[in-house]
Amino acid sequence: MAKGQLICKTEEEIALIKESCILVSRTLAELSQYIVPGVSTLELDRIAEAFIRDNGAVPSFKDYNPNPDGGGTPFPFTLCTSVNEEVVHGFPTSKRILQEGDIISVDCGVYKNGFHGDSAYTFPVGEISGKKRKLLEVTKESLNRGIQRAVAGNFVGDISHAVQSYAESYGYSIVREMVGHGLGRDLHEAPEVPNYGKRRSGPLLKPGLVIAIEPMINTGRRMIKLAEDGWTIFASDRLPSAHFEHTVVIRENRAEILTTFEFIEKSLLKI
Repeated sequence: MAKGQLICKTEEEIALIKESCILVSRTLAELSQYIVPGVSTLELDRIAEAFIRDNGAVPSFKDYNPNPDGGGTPFPFTLCTSVNEEVVHGFPTSKRILQEGDIISVDCGVYKNGFHGDSAYTFPVGEISGKKRKLLEVTKESLNRGIQRAVAGNFVGDISHAVQSYAESYGYSIVREMVGHGLGRDLHEAPEVPNYGKRRSGPLLKPGLVIAIEPMINTGRRMIKLAEDGWTIFASDRLPSAHFEHTVVIRENRAEILTTFEFIEKSLLKI
């Protein structure tokens, strides 16, 4: 997925990526007020596409083909909407109506001024069980733990190990086949950023490298399956899965987070 040479970005490029990242964050916040029992995932997709286009950008995911030379099928929607046991890449449909107690991962990308931004957030639908709420809390914190290790001089494996060790300490499992990635002019650039691994392994993190860190954590076993649509990934044991994602840039002593959950969480407080 994310192959090739690592590309460290200039400050001018980082500023443009941040514009796209802020719009992604605002899009997810816009959606949050509509994520209620009774809404279809296709309606969420329509709202997101209109909001992105109204703000002078285009959806990164719509018509994206990861394997154009290998006969891949383009992704036909603006959002990946993955409900309950679905891990990532869920298709928005008119038939998928959100129910009280569901959780839904909404993954969104935008392309503006020549650069992509990417973020995901797993939302509760109404009141959810304590088990699901704990899964969301741990997955989100595992993202934070990974980001803390995303500094110059560390390695991708330091991020991976931080995510894995935190999530597994609560008895959850790490999806291994799906990974984070670099991004910039392309939606998926080098390096791949797994959510499991060993410290001091993988590519060296250098200042200006922009990556999307995105833990995908299963309640039960880590094994996944591919749905008949050719895109949707779900937990093989059909137990709930959660997914959070930030785009960050590597700095000397910290990771600068280019996306934000602040807009989303302010919006959720108003519901």
